[in-house]
Amino acid sequence: MSVVLETTIGDLTIDLFTKERPHSCKNFLKLCKLKYYNFCLFHHVQSNFVAQTGDPTGTGSGGQSVYGILSGKEARYYEGEKKPKIKHDRPGLVSMVNCGDNLIGSQFFITLGEDTTCSLDEHIVFGEIAEGHDVLLKLNETICDATHRPYQDIRITHTVILEDPYDDPDGLIVPGQSPEPPLEVLQSDRIGADEDITEDIDIEELEEKRLEKEALARATILEIVGDLPSADIAPPENVLFVCKLNPVTSDDDLQIIFSRFGKIVSCEVIRDKKTGNSLQYAFVEFDNQKSCEDAYLKMDNVLIDDRRIHVDFSQSVSKIKWLGKGRGVKYTDKDDEGKNISDKYSKYRNKKRDSYDSRNNYIKNKTSSHESKRYKKDDNNYRYRESEKEEKAPYSKYKKNEKDNYRRYENDDKMRKKYRNEGERRNEKDGKNEKGDKYKRSNRDDRDKRSDRIKRSDKYDRDSRR
Repeated sequence: MSVVLETTIGDLTIDLFTKERPHSCKNFLKLCKLKYYNFCLFHHVQSNFVAQTGDPTGTGSGGQSVYGILSGKEARYYEGEKKPKIKHDRPGLVSMVNCGDNLIGSQFFITLGEDTTCSLDEHIVFGEIAEGHDVLLKLNETICDATHRPYQDIRITHTVILEDPYDDPDGLIVPGQSPEPPLEVLQSDRIGADEDITEDIDIEELEEKRLEKEALARATILEIVGDLPSADIAPPENVLFVCKLNPVTSDDDLQIIFSRFGKIVSCEVIRDKKTGNSLQYAFVEFDNQKSCEDAYLKMDNVLIDDRRIHVDFSQSVSKIKWLGKGRGVKYTDKDDEGKNISDKYSKYRNKKRDSYDSRNNYIKNKTSSHESKRYKKDDNNYRYRESEKEEKAPYSKYKKNEKDNYRRYENDDKMRKKYRNEGERRNEKDGKNEKGDKYKRSNRDDRDKRSDRIKRSDKYDRDSRR
């Protein structure tokens, strides 16, 4: 029982171990029958080790078994066979990838080294390459990046089943023709499988070519979602983007600093629409490209207002408006492309400021005129109302003073009573202290008299003894 894998670098014929691995062979055959492996990428190729594929997403984390396709995500994996044990002891062996706990999906790999038993012992060998060893040599010699992904796409284009001994599971619908290539294949950031690569090309050139394709793929996606009018459109080359600014840095400061490189068409620090605070980045437009390049080379990481700024070429194309398919684009600020991209923001800001000032002046004038009319209208009645109040209540203007005086007198009476009570308590305390002092003095006099009597009696006794 064999399967032919048609790839972009050649064909591989796989002989299956149907007796030793019946479940894995059945899963592989039915996936091939569903054209599941068409356009699958060899996403991991490690020289003298393995070449891995079988993931439709090309990331190494996708794929599912035929049972997952028929029954849902709960049956995404199946349990692989552990016995008999087959070692990875030679190149050309085909093994299903063990996703953990002996669970198998759709990914598989082909060994490229002589002895890889120690590191691949957990995976399940289910076949061997019978024809196409020259293709294995090409796989082994392909140039890859640091993540072991080939710079040039190597994909499975078609699978051909030479013999299938297994019955189809219930619900399996075989497609009548090969599926169309998915969008991921058409917008891949890698070198296409049909692109020629000369033998003299080095890794740096391959990386540069890959980055160009990646940028083009991103631009195409932005064009699809409507963020770019065209994938081939380019930002202006005379505008600098300056970021990491100090909030106190103003437009005039930047214009003075950058003017030494050439004439500046416009310079603007972008600010918050509501608060007017600086967003700490700006656009500086020069009248020519050379001045812009000189400023880019010399002003990056320069200290301005105690901040190290970062300078780069502007990538904004917001001034360009797409007119529709086949109609091209229009520059909203000016007919030529040299117009500053930040003028739109300047115009909007100035327009908004002018409208705000005019609105404030209008409200102020309207308010003042309305108030003056109202005061003029009531001016004649104002004096009459005041005089009428005085006639009806001639003493009303003294009521407030009388109330204040009454409160003041009331507070004074309270303070007098308080001081009087405190004086009485102090006198009582002083009287008690005087009585205590008299009692102490009388006790002291009594003690002195008693001691004098004792002394006289003692003296009398001594004299009588003599």
